Order: sequence, then C-alpha cells, then structure tokens
Amino acid sequence: MRRLLMIVFMNGLLIGYGLESFAQKIPAGTKSKTAPGTGREIPITLTPLKNTKIYLGSYFGKGMTLVDSAFLDMNSKGVFKGDSKLTKGIYFVVSPNYTIQFEFLMDGKQRFEIKGDTSAKESAQIIGSPDNDLFKQYAQFSNEKGRQAQQLRTALLSASPEEAPKMRASLANVEKEIKQYQQNIHLKHPNSLLSTLFYIMKRPELPAVPVVKGKPDSAYPYQYVKQHFWDDVLFNEDLLLRTPFFESKLDDYFKYYVSPEPDSIIQEVREMLFMAKTGKEIYPYLLTKFTNKYINPEFMGQDKVFVYLFENFYAKGDTALLNPASRKTITERAYSLMANQLGQQAPVLNLTDTAGKRKALYDLKAPFTLVAFWDPNCGHCKEEIPRFDSLYKAKWKANGVAIYSVNIYENENNAWKKFIAEKNLSADWTHVYQTKEDRQAEEKAGMPGYRQLYDIFKTPTFYLLDENKRILAKQLTLEQFDALMDTKKR
Repeated sequence: MRRLLMIVFMNGLLIGYGLESFAQKIPAGTKSKTAPGTGREIPITLTPLKNTKIYLGSYFGKGMTLVDSAFLDMNSKGVFKGDSKLTKGIYFVVSPNYTIQFEFLMDGKQRFEIKGDTSAKESAQIIGSPDNDLFKQYAQFSNEKGRQAQQLRTALLSASPEEAPKMRASLANVEKEIKQYQQNIHLKHPNSLLSTLFYIMKRPELPAVPVVKGKPDSAYPYQYVKQHFWDDVLFNEDLLLRTPFFESKLDDYFKYYVSPEPDSIIQEVREMLFMAKTGKEIYPYLLTKFTNKYINPEFMGQDKVFVYLFENFYAKGDTALLNPASRKTITERAYSLMANQLGQQAPVLNLTDTAGKRKALYDLKAPFTLVAFWDPNCGHCKEEIPRFDSLYKAKWKANGVAIYSVNIYENENNAWKKFIAEKNLSADWTHVYQTKEDRQAEEKAGMPGYRQLYDIFKTPTFYLLDENKRILAKQLTLEQFDALMDTKKR
C-alpha cells in the first residue's frame, strides 16, 4: 500500500500553492457546463466507497500533488471535471485517507471513464482511452518481465560458475525484450503518450570505445551519452513534471555529464530554460530548482550560476514568479554574491584595529591574504580561528601569508580582545572591526556594508586573495586553503 505523503505542491524557496487551489468541489450529478471537447470530464466508480470525497493526484517532479477531487454518491459514482484540461502525464486515484489506489495516464482528450475497487486495485479499468489501453498492456508485460529479471538476479547470487553465464544471458535477453517492446511502441504508436514517456525515461547506453588511428578514443562513450541524453525530449512540455522519472534523470545528467565548473553549468541551464520558456509549469519549476540548488551551492564558485540566473531571468522580469518575501531574499542574496565572485577584486575594507587605528586591506602586501570574518561568541569560530592561527605560526607566516581578521560585532569588542589575548592569537594578524560611526556613515550614504559585499550570513567566513587582492577561494576548510596555496606556489 502506498500512502500519499506529499499532497501540496511546494518547491523550496520560491513557489508554493495550497491544496485548495487545485481541488474542484463539484457534487456528483452536477451537469457539466463545459462545452463538448473542452475541459475534462472523467466519470469514476470506486467501490465500495460511498458518500465520500476522493482525489485525483499526479506526480510533480520528485513529489506528488492533488489536482482535483470528486464526491462519490451512494452508488460509488462521481466525476472529476473542470473547465480546463489537466497536464498530460501519469496520474493516480487517491482514497479519502490519501492512499494511492492505482495509476493511469491522463491523455489529451480527458473524456474517459474509470472503474475500480479498493480491494482489487490491479483490476482497475480505464474505458475509452487508447493511451491507457497501451499503458495497461505495457504494465502487464513489464511486471511479468520484471519478476523474471528479479528471479534471475536472485538466482545469480548463489549460482555456480557453470550456471552463471547462462543466467546472465537470460537476464540480458529479458532486458532486451523490454527494450524491444518499447521500440515497437515508438514504431507502431509514435504519437501515443506512452511513446513520449519512454523517450523521457530513456537513458542512452554506453557504446564501445572506438579505435581511431590505432588509439582507443576513451572519451567517446561519455560524449555520446551526453549528446544523446535528451533525444526526443522537449523541455517546454509540462508533462515532464507529471512523471516520477524526469527529475531524477535531470539530476543524474548534471551529476555525471556536466562539469562542475560554473560556466559549463550556466551553458546547460541557459539552454534548458530558454527551451522551457513557453511551458506553463516546467519553466517556473526549473527556474526554481536551479535557483535553490545554486543559491547555496555544493561546490565553491557555483554561486556564479545563481548570479547568472538573477541577472538574466529575475532582473529581466521573472520576479513575478516570486512572493514579496522570496523576491527580497533573492535580490539581496544576488547583490551580495555579485561583489565576491571568484577572480574578482575583493571589495575594499578599511577598518579599525584594536588600538583604534585604521588598517586597510589593500595596504597588506603579501602573496596570499586570508580574510577572516568571525564572532568572538560563536562556538564554531572559537574552534576554527585558533586552528588557523596554529597553521599560520607553523607554516603560513614563513611563506609570507597575511591575515586580515574582522570582528563582525562592534558591541563585542571586550570579548574580542579577551579572546585574542587568551588564545595568544598572532600579533602579526591584522585584527580589525567596523566602528559604529563608520557603519552609520555608510548607511546614511546608502553604501553597501561589508556584510553584503562579502556575503556574511554565517560565521566564520573566509576568503583567500592573491597578491593583487583578487578572490582565489572562499568558504573552504583550513586544509583546503592550505592545499590551494601549495598548488598556487608551484
């Protein structure tokens, strides 16, 4: 039994819709006002349920959502109907306690009939839909072949060396039959919804490594799969979201076939979003997905992708997709990241040291400068700052590395100075903070503060600069900063 765990379409930071915006509360027996051939009208009989509401659900990316409801009368009859058609894809009937009953295809006409029984889900009938006839036949075939494949895989675990080759051959034959069945659907029913779903689901097989001028071309299989990964898939089709396999395929594509280098990601994201632009659901979904992924990315430098999205989509009008709170968060985060991209000059810092004297970041002359933003009352800072100081004394000082250490809280100067003394932090560090007067002057002039310019939303935050104060790295660990400096010195 599968229970519907996610019944609200919400996607992270940007977009969210409640259940009530989808449910159609139309009593059974109400005469449809839709003109013939328009909208949806799907009668359903679901025994033994009576005098209760049931739901129509669908996949949505990696989640699920409810899209319609119907009231079953005393004869277990009801109807899903509305003035507009639903997006094509894989749907399911959901019981009053939100348990999935059975799946079916939402075709283009949406004028078929459903008959089912909660005690015999596998016997559900979809009447008047050729797409669902194909879907049911394939489901029966694939279930049988799936059982055969599982039996062979289980038997292989304990097979003798003599038996194993024959079992592997049988397993390969089963997989071949499934692929041939799918190919036959493409040939015989090229315009069917099932054929489209097979293309979305399909992943290219790795070809053999070719030999070119006597040398094996080991890069060819990778390039081939990447080039053909999205064959016959249209990115402006909303039905991509109404399947359980599109988003996992998309994630695997970026994981295995797109370089983590931000410019490579931007190229892929740009092409996908421009292709998806005319899609009503797929475009905002993909824009949301990419924004959420790269606003706080897994790898250093990938926040450049988020800045690209802001400058080329949100800043050009797509903020209409956002609620006010999200619009504010997206905009502020983008402006913070614009000033501290890898390879850019670090924003100017001219702060006050423990003796009350001005100390400018750009006055430090060193092959590398580490800028550390920290809070003397932050537990993680109390652990990390002494670790950086230990490596500085043991190695970095001799290599000419400079440290520009910033206390981010002007009201914690006593705790700051006490921590520096207690931990015997190196006197060679430039320990600074921003005075209240300087902060207020900045605010009065409408100038961005260093917290925005250096994207300080957590502590500690670290940046590594080269001799010209260009940003080499940010948000790395102590060990990663050290290894990077070793690499750059070679």
